[in-house]
Amino acid sequence: MAFTLYSLLQAALLIVNAIAVLHEERFLRHVGWGSDQGIGGFGEEPGIKAQLTNLIRSVRTVMRVPLIAVNSVTIILLLLFG
Repeated sequence: MAFTLYSLLQAALLIVNAIAVLHEERFLRHVGWGSDQGIGGFGEEPGIKAQLTNLIRSVRTVMRVPLIAVNSVTIILLLLFG
C-alpha cells in the first residue's frame, strides 16, 4: 500500500472517528479524564488534561453531523473504487 494523500486523509478520518466515539462516563471517567476533574481556579491556565478533554468534547459536539457525511462518502468511494 503506497503512502498517498487519500491514505493520509483516511487515517485522519479514523482518528477523528475514534475521538468521536469515546464515551465520557464509560471510558474517560474510569481513566481519570472525566469532566469534573482538572477544573482550575480563576485566572489559572488549564492543564494539558483539561485541554484534551475540552478537545474531545468539542470534536464530539461539532463533528457529529460532518462525520456522518464524510464517512458515507468514504464508504461509497471504497465500494466503487476498491
